[in-house]
Amino acid sequence: MSKPPTRRTVLWGAALAGVAGAGVTACGPDDSDGAAPTSPVELGPASDVPVGGATLYREHRLVVSQPTEGAYKCFTATCTHAGCVLDKVEKEVGSCPCHGSRFDVATGKVVHGPAEKPLTEVPVRARGGKIIAG
Repeated sequence: MSKPPTRRTVLWGAALAGVAGAGVTACGPDDSDGAAPTSPVELGPASDVPVGGATLYREHRLVVSQPTEGAYKCFTATCTHAGCVLDKVEKEVGSCPCHGSRFDVATGKVVHGPAEKPLTEVPVRARGGKIIAG
């Protein structure tokens, strides 16, 4: 017959389970999988998106680029690796603060991993001088 676990063994196991669970929550992919808006969202003036660059709309989890004048591209700003929201855009590269993934915000493609999947494209248009996504 086996002996029942000691108090120390039970507490140690509980501590390890808590640490393992925290890792899954912090690093697991976002359940939204970078979901696009379900209805149109006005992001701001079209003039805020530079030609050859991009603007991050972190509060909406979107990034809009203008690769050539008048041609806009929009992608979710949720990293496909761990679900973190991109924190900065320099020229046409968006960066994830969690694990260093970088994305080309004109195409959505991964420039640097660990992410392997591209950002999700979102319909976008300029209307009345405003950028509207979704």
